Amino acid sequence: MPSIRKTLSEMDWFIVAATFSLVVVGILFIYSSGVTSEGVLVSGEYLKQAIWAVTGILLMLVFAVFDYQRLRDYTFVIYAVFIVILVYTRLFGRLVNGAKSWIGVGELGIQPSEFVKLVVILFLANYLESSRQSTGGLRRFLTAFGIVSIPMGLVLVQPDFGTALVFIPIFIVMAFVAGTDSKYVAFFVLSMLITSLLTVLPLYERIIARHRIPLLFVFYEKPYSYIVLGAAFAVFALALSGYRFFREKYYAGIAFASALMLISGFASMAAHAVLKEYQIMRLIVFLDPSVDKLGSGWNILQSITAIGSGGIFGKGYLHGTQSHYRYLPQQSTDFIFSIIAEEWGFIGSAFVFACFILILWRCFVIMRAVKDRYAAYIVAGIMGMLAFHFMINVGMTMGIMPITGIPLYFLSYGGSSLWSIMSAMGMVLGISTRRFRS
Repeated sequence: MPSIRKTLSEMDWFIVAATFSLVVVGILFIYSSGVTSEGVLVSGEYLKQAIWAVTGILLMLVFAVFDYQRLRDYTFVIYAVFIVILVYTRLFGRLVNGAKSWIGVGELGIQPSEFVKLVVILFLANYLESSRQSTGGLRRFLTAFGIVSIPMGLVLVQPDFGTALVFIPIFIVMAFVAGTDSKYVAFFVLSMLITSLLTVLPLYERIIARHRIPLLFVFYEKPYSYIVLGAAFAVFALALSGYRFFREKYYAGIAFASALMLISGFASMAAHAVLKEYQIMRLIVFLDPSVDKLGSGWNILQSITAIGSGGIFGKGYLHGTQSHYRYLPQQSTDFIFSIIAEEWGFIGSAFVFACFILILWRCFVIMRAVKDRYAAYIVAGIMGMLAFHFMINVGMTMGIMPITGIPLYFLSYGGSSLWSIMSAMGMVLGISTRRFRS
């Protein structure tokens, strides 16, 4: 009891208030998403979400009271167990929306990939803190990436492209906060951007440009792509040898650029082998939704229509048209923000933005104030995860981000995502109450 009283007295109530507000708004608009144009309620999802919200609040309190340091010695075991669970899910999981990402019996099930994100944050934080005195900067960076890439790869082959992407900002933010050399972080970010461009290039030429762009085909069309990769490898090897013998900086620059091309080229080939065409198509319709108005572009066009029609004050709660006439797909999950913007307008959208920004700001303050580096890395990973979910999901509904299928934390329908983020918020609150412990 003293521990509970101490936690409650020193708890960051800004985070609690913003979290509770978002959860309540989520339940309200999941209810709205189940109402038809005739005013008939056809879905009981809001009741399930309310139950998950209550249990999620209990989870948040448990993790706030529980000493996060007690998990530290068991992070590898927990990480290994969840890797096995991901393998099991891929082999024997339930197929939902084209992905084997659920396990359970009947209607009862969980999505392990939602909890794996938090497990990876704990294990990666432990490694980064224990290796901070290491002199091998590149080795530390690659090992940290290896910790992230194993679960990311297992989620990607489910295939769940959106959830797999979330591991990238978690890794980047935690590596940066842990003091990893900025050139390694820059290399990783640039390679991801180039990989994305090379992945969508064939479909972009075929669907949007409708003609072959001069010289660019050599980066994806065989056998030219193999020649380019072979040349990049030769240049990399020569530049690396030159830098080793002469220590001239321009050799390092050439090696950096050629390695970037080499890694990005192989990664784009792997992406074409793993990703389905409809998943790459989501990136194409982000560039131009009109190329597939009745297919992949439909979601974005209807969402933009809903948000734009809300105006300043919205049409009023339960008076939306796009959602109640069922024009919005997956409106209780991926496009929940579209309903909020339509019914509550700019004012309601701004309130949602303010709550997320407040949570992220308080997380940043806690990360800077905490004396325990392990705790700081945990908060950094949770910040990266939450910020990515928020920016991608809301940006997706506005048409300024590609459709990835990741939920909007606190608001979207789903027990696994809600329990995961509530547990994460509990950890942040627990770290805040112990922030002066070194």
